[in-house]
Amino acid sequence: MEQIEMNVGQAIKMCRTRRGVSQTELAQRSDCSVSYLSMLENNKRDPTLSTLTRIAHGLSVPVGILFFLAAEREELGGMDRELAGELARTALELLSEPVDDQLPFV
Repeated sequence: MEQIEMNVGQAIKMCRTRRGVSQTELAQRSDCSVSYLSMLENNKRDPTLSTLTRIAHGLSVPVGILFFLAAEREELGGMDRELAGELARTALELLSEPVDDQLPFV
């Protein structure tokens, strides 16, 4: 089976910076170390699904957003390139809005 390459680290960092959250704060929220989070963001480690879910929770974003932002162009199948770009821009704009802690996101 072919392994799919995703840039999860870049997606985590992009969401974290959009949210205005430091690595230290996200590590605390996600119950992981700062050094591990740094390694994830630099694609030196691959997170488990449970770790990625905790990180998404710490960022107050759906884990699906992390997967979408991490996907390489080839992984989006036949999705129109313009549509994929618009979806990514919209997701990033939403990350700049205040977080409503009452809404489920994971």
